[in-house]
Amino acid sequence: MRLTILGGGGFRVPLVYHALLGDRGPGRITEVTLYDTDSTRLSSIAAVLRQQAVEFVDPPAVTATTSLDDAIRGADFIFSAIRVGGLEGRTVDERVALDLGVLGQETVGAGGIAYGLRTIPVATAIAQRIAALAPEAWTINFTNPAGMVTEAMIPYLGDRVIGICDSPSGLGRRAALALGVDPATAFYDYAGLNHLGWLRGLRSGGVDRLPELLTSTEELTSFEEGRLFGVDWLRSLGSIPNEYLHYYYFARETLAAVQAVEQTRGTFLLEQQSAFYAETAQHPDQALELWQKTRAERESTYMVESREIADAGERDERDMAAGGYEQVALSLMRAIAHNERASLILNVRNRGILHHLDDDAVVEIPCTVDANGALPLAVSQLTDHQAGLVTAVKAVERSTIEAATASSRSAALRAFAWHPLIDSVTAAGQLLDSYTAHLPDLAYLRA
Repeated sequence: MRLTILGGGGFRVPLVYHALLGDRGPGRITEVTLYDTDSTRLSSIAAVLRQQAVEFVDPPAVTATTSLDDAIRGADFIFSAIRVGGLEGRTVDERVALDLGVLGQETVGAGGIAYGLRTIPVATAIAQRIAALAPEAWTINFTNPAGMVTEAMIPYLGDRVIGICDSPSGLGRRAALALGVDPATAFYDYAGLNHLGWLRGLRSGGVDRLPELLTSTEELTSFEEGRLFGVDWLRSLGSIPNEYLHYYYFARETLAAVQAVEQTRGTFLLEQQSAFYAETAQHPDQALELWQKTRAERESTYMVESREIADAGERDERDMAAGGYEQVALSLMRAIAHNERASLILNVRNRGILHHLDDDAVVEIPCTVDANGALPLAVSQLTDHQAGLVTAVKAVERSTIEAATASSRSAALRAFAWHPLIDSVTAAGQLLDSYTAHLPDLAYLRA
């Protein structure tokens, strides 16, 4: 089988290839095609992959191309992991928002809206090419904002596009291990949108173990979310939020922490990865070593401001070693390709599962996956608080999609104004003006 990775020069691609190297089962991926618009980045990542494969027998063959049509044609699975505007665009997303006193995280709030506005036109164009050249292929969307982009691609690809994220599975795994439960055997009652969901139950042996976890201070503070949100707040909620909800629940503190540092997350990653690609181009024989060193630094500084606010300490090495979205993607591919039933938390159409949202709204919920794709499973309904936040952000997502697909400035303004982390229509207009002035990809929204 052949896998195509769109955004194949991206820094995290070696994580996917490493997961493929460990898959020795029948019907495994035997060909990997990397597609990227940047040939220099492609060469660097291809060098990392070659060195990863040295100790393996019959590793998946790797080819690289800057032709989108060549990459898509003949693919069985397509991973979409593009970053329109690159990390340079992310730095603008963050800085514009911060200069206006608004949080600018890359998928949450103003930064996420700006990211979606420049990404959706490209993602929908790609979806149309996939529909034309590889209509039977399954597209697995990693591209952020994942839920929003997946929903924008569905009109062209239907249920053959599925969005993934490793945050829900990581949360479930950490909670299960805190309870001494095998994560592979537990059912996670998790629901919401991408980067906006809650773990409301953890069933093992037919028993919901979450209440037990919430009552045990020792167990609750043994993993990241317990330390990040605090025992009292989690008990008050009666659930465990996705880590990205820290931006909502502690918005004032997070904004102050981000404003206090000289360098935003995007700027840090831009400098770090620019150095990696430059050094790899000079020393391709050291590509894997350079990548591993850079990745370790990247992972250890993830969401560092939020962890500092909560005094949560450093990231758990066990969690970092467990694998991320690449493992979710590999499990999803195996289930579809081999018709092996698997339970995964995915971004799919709601289909009546969450009563506060319509059937076509893309939500993040547990699914059963087999050769027919992903079927959402029944979960408990959202509380009033959860539903209020989810429906508000879904309205933002849909206004962003409308703005991007119809070149509608008024829809873009609504998206900024309606977001819970943006507290003024005036500020929303200033954000839109500044983003369109600084981001060439948003020229279609200029007044």
